[in-house]
Amino acid sequence: MKGLFCTVHTHSTMCDGKNTLAEMARAAFEAGAVSFGASGHSHTPLPEDQGGVLPKDMSAYRAEVLRLREAYAGRMDVLLGIELDNCADVTAEGFDYWIGSAHRIRDAAGGWHTVDWGAEDLERRLREDFSGNFLIMAGQYYDEVRRMAERRPTILGHVDLIAKFNEDGYFFDESAPGYQAAALAALHAADPKETLLEINTGAMSRGWRSVPYPAPFLLREWRAMGGKIILTADAHSAGTVVYGYAQAAEAARAAGFQRSTLLTRSGREERPLP
Repeated sequence: MKGLFCTVHTHSTMCDGKNTLAEMARAAFEAGAVSFGASGHSHTPLPEDQGGVLPKDMSAYRAEVLRLREAYAGRMDVLLGIELDNCADVTAEGFDYWIGSAHRIRDAAGGWHTVDWGAEDLERRLREDFSGNFLIMAGQYYDEVRRMAERRPTILGHVDLIAKFNEDGYFFDESAPGYQAAALAALHAADPKETLLEINTGAMSRGWRSVPYPAPFLLREWRAMGGKIILTADAHSAGTVVYGYAQAAEAARAAGFQRSTLLTRSGREERPLP
């Protein structure tokens, strides 16, 4: 598998990860990645986020990534990225790439609330803010995804994150026409010529899912749109930098893809699926 993949959705102790950037880069190198990308969570104005996101002044983050770039020069590309949240108060200017991710929806009071903190938390929000109607909640979430997709991120992150705790169908039926229509409308806002759709295994490595994001119907539609994919681990620890890539590749093939995209210092490269 060496040379057929990159790992560019990663988090370190500079945001909410468990390992340093240096440890994450070393794990990527030892796994045989063509390139390692740091994609720290962007700063937001939300008090509850502080300590789990990058500071608004990202100079130390930039400096460490650039130091690692020099350290691995000629052996592995190191890219400076950022995962921009839908309520971020910073921009992606000056980064090699950016991941656009909707983590939040509005709550009943008009504030932001995260959809992936826990199943019990999501159920409480569903009951208190949406009167138990998950279709309305999902519709609001996919409106946020649509707005992010319209910004043409390099990578559209975990597009159906709201399904993180729904693999057993506890909250809703993912085959329901109304749900799929909302998800597809968000996907159609993305530009397949500019944006890559990630097949993300992060919830698998943390024990929440047995299959990657996104759902097969979204992958098939992205293929029909002429879009390209990238395999990502959404890694929060060194041991998960390429977690589940074989299963992600299987999901890609099932949707009709034969190749994935790698991000490198020289640009995007197409490689056969690992």
